This record gives sequence, C-alpha cells and structure tokens, in this order.
Amino acid sequence: MKKADIATFFDRLAAALPEPKGELEYVNSYTLLVAVVLSAQATDVGVNKATRALFRQVTTPEQMLELGEAGLKQHIKTIGLFNAKAKNVIALSQMLIAEHGGQVPRDREALEKLPGVGRKTANVVLNIAFGEPTIAVDTHIFRVGNRTGLAPGKTVLAVEQKLEKVVPADRKLHAHHWLILHGRYVCKARKPDCFACVVRDLCAFKGKTTLEGVPKKPAKKKVPVKKKAAKKPAPKRPAKAKKAAVRKS
Repeated sequence: MKKADIATFFDRLAAALPEPKGELEYVNSYTLLVAVVLSAQATDVGVNKATRALFRQVTTPEQMLELGEAGLKQHIKTIGLFNAKAKNVIALSQMLIAEHGGQVPRDREALEKLPGVGRKTANVVLNIAFGEPTIAVDTHIFRVGNRTGLAPGKTVLAVEQKLEKVVPADRKLHAHHWLILHGRYVCKARKPDCFACVVRDLCAFKGKTTLEGVPKKPAKKKVPVKKKAAKKPAPKRPAKAKKAAVRKS
C-alpha cells in the first residue's frame, strides 16, 4: 500500500471512531495485565464475564495472593485453559511484589519476564496503561495487515515491525485499537463486510464481498468433447507357414 493511501486509511478509521478503546474491562494497570493474560485464546466478552466479580474483590497483587490459586480458579473457570492461567496469574503476582514493589513495570523486557506474558500482552499493557505507541498484533490485526496490503508478513512479528514502519506517527497511539476493532467487526475472517468498510477502495483484497455475499468466480464453460470414431480393425492377414529350424549335427 502506498504511503498516501496508508495516511488516508488511518484518517478514515479515525473519522469513524475518534476515541477507540479496548473491550477488556479493568480497574488499574494490574487488573489490565491480569485481564490480558486471561484473554489468551479466549474472547474479551468471556473474560469480562469472569473478571467483573473478581475485580470487585481483587485489584492488587497482594489481594490476589490472599485469594489464592483455588479461589482464583472459581472466578475464571469458564475461561479456556483456566488452570494454567490461574497458576500464571499467581506467579506473576508474586514476582511483581518481589521484584517491582507490587507495581506493573513500564518496561517491555521486565513485562515479558512475567509468567504468562509475551510480546503481545506486553504491547497491550504498554499501550493502554502507559500510553506507549506500541502495536500488539493478534489474529485480527495479522489478518487485516495481510488482507488489505497494509502490512503483509508471514509472522506476527513481521507484521508488527511493518506496521511500526508504515503507520503515521500521529496515528500510532490508537492504531492497535483501530485495527483490532476493524478486524473484529468489519474485516472478519470468514465473511468480511466489505460493503460496510470505510477503506474498501484502498484495500488490496481481491475477494471483496457485497450485500449479496462473497462474489463467486464465473463458472468455466464446458467445451463439448467430440467423440472419435472407432477405428475399424484391420483385416487379418493369413499366417505364413513357419520353416522348420535345421539343427546342426
């Protein structure tokens, strides 16, 4: 995608949603970190249902340790992989108390050392909690980057690095939210709503949909195959008499 088109791309997303926000519910930077860790391979809706009661009771690492792993599991048992996630949340809470005075660090390397925290989670926390212009690439943003031609790449990291280069500086703070919401609600995986997309004319996707659905490729015309006339068998020639072989004495 050309530089001018990229600027227009984000101008339109910004016009459609001037103040984009993430959909995970949280109270402070610690509960945000916990929510993002719990959201791995789960939906924001599902995580929010599980954490509403939890975050009324727990808002600090100390309170999480008081609740304990068993108590945490009772709150998050509706979330996929809740056993492993509970262990990670307890472990990262212990590490925050031991190494960071109970505070969430504003440092990518320190965040990625916490149990259950990878690059994407660190980027989300840095962006939302601390206002850093980071871009966390999830499946939605990976799809949008490749499908539209905005930031093609074979890996999540490649797409992230491409976005870091091409997204205009004044759009980086909210780029993550614009792209993820666009991928979640418009540029959907199976059937994108191209007819409702504000950047459809800038998008490189060839299979754009209409109100009627995904356009079908025109069927190839079948050319009738002419049957070849069967060849008549050639008349058999009379067999020649075989000469007896003469043995040498």
